[in-house]
Amino acid sequence: MTTPQKYRAIIIGSGQAGTPLSTALAQAGWKTALIEREHVGGTCINEGCTPTKTMVASGRVAYLAARATDYGVRTGNISIDFGRVRQRKRDVVNSFRNGSQSRIEKTPNVDLVFGEARFTGPHTVEVRQKDGTTRSLTADTMFINAGTRAALPEIEGLRDVPFLNNASIMELDSVPEHLVILGGGYIGLEFGQLFRRFGARVTIIQSGQQLLVREDRDIAEEVTKILRQDGVEVLINAETRRIRGSNGSIQVELQHQGSTRSISGSHLLIAIGRRPNSDTLNLSAAGIQTDKKGFINVNERLETNVAGVYALGDIKGGPAFTHISYDDFRIIRANLLENKSATTRERLVPYVVFIDPQLGRVGITETEARAQQRNLRVAKLPMSSVARAIEVDETRGFIKAIVDAGTNQILGVSLLGIEGGELMAVFQMAMMGKLPYTALRDGIFAHPTLAEALNNLFTAMEKQ
Repeated sequence: MTTPQKYRAIIIGSGQAGTPLSTALAQAGWKTALIEREHVGGTCINEGCTPTKTMVASGRVAYLAARATDYGVRTGNISIDFGRVRQRKRDVVNSFRNGSQSRIEKTPNVDLVFGEARFTGPHTVEVRQKDGTTRSLTADTMFINAGTRAALPEIEGLRDVPFLNNASIMELDSVPEHLVILGGGYIGLEFGQLFRRFGARVTIIQSGQQLLVREDRDIAEEVTKILRQDGVEVLINAETRRIRGSNGSIQVELQHQGSTRSISGSHLLIAIGRRPNSDTLNLSAAGIQTDKKGFINVNERLETNVAGVYALGDIKGGPAFTHISYDDFRIIRANLLENKSATTRERLVPYVVFIDPQLGRVGITETEARAQQRNLRVAKLPMSSVARAIEVDETRGFIKAIVDAGTNQILGVSLLGIEGGELMAVFQMAMMGKLPYTALRDGIFAHPTLAEALNNLFTAMEKQ
């Protein structure tokens, strides 16, 4: 056996936690190995946030161009150059990825190793490199940031037909004639609306009782209404029974509203969730514990059950968002390099679903608050009552805030509306500063801006 190469730290995965952690440790004098299976940047840069939001921007332009006459503007016939859309996406991804890789490679004390890692002991990994050779590495401190991949449901016939996932759908060379999507979560909805705006016929099949199962029902119903307005077929409580190929098309057989139905599509997107990449790491050799789904168990300091081994980002379960992965990095940096005691306890988790209008969310939902038997007040304002939204003719959706009736603290916000993510951040900052809702009710916001809606939102609540 070759003697393992010794490092002070080994990081598996160059996602949004692993990449900044590698350079932070190196700059602090830690000899660090960063192991990456495929591309620097992880899911976010390569297959998630960056490429999808780049394409969503193209879809937004197509949507506005199609609505130009609403604003008194004549544009003529609208057509989609999907090859150009895809190339623009590739260019942005390459720019982000190459920039991150260059920064790592220019940082002393970091060795960037491309290959597949698997544990051979609690603090030793074997890396099968792309040229087929194998290296053995060891370190006292290990960080697992290996992420997740698209999950596949157990549906009869699925593996016998061509299907797409969140990565492969962005590499199509043309717009599908009819895109059938299994799954009514973030990924399914963003791609569904996007390809509808590009001209595809789109059907979303959701097995649950509503889209976006973690959201309040009124939010989910409004999102469903918006998608249907945009021409997306949405089937709720639809159980897919079998999938088969037929004459160049894909047949999806399902049970819906008490009857059997078959939907024929040109393309099939599987968007039913993510599964952790822990099954590729040989965690048993290290004694690292996972839950039933394979997510790595950690405490509030991101430590696994094995001393000196940490898990960051999506592979540990919990909120699967880029900004949470980055905050995981900040917790590790604070504790290991700055002698602090940072934890994941009580951190706010904001996120945005990039449908149009956006859904911005932070804090708890009304459903969660009532389950906790909180004494609540609920503030709700339709975007059709927001002056700025009326002026730009973007009045779909509403703002909803949950307030503790005893303390006047804002517990959570759901903001479905134009620039919902940006406006949600205003509420988030108020929550971070523990401002009572009255501070937003009485605040002076520039006119005419979307932020002005905060005055009316809470004034209306008090009149209820």
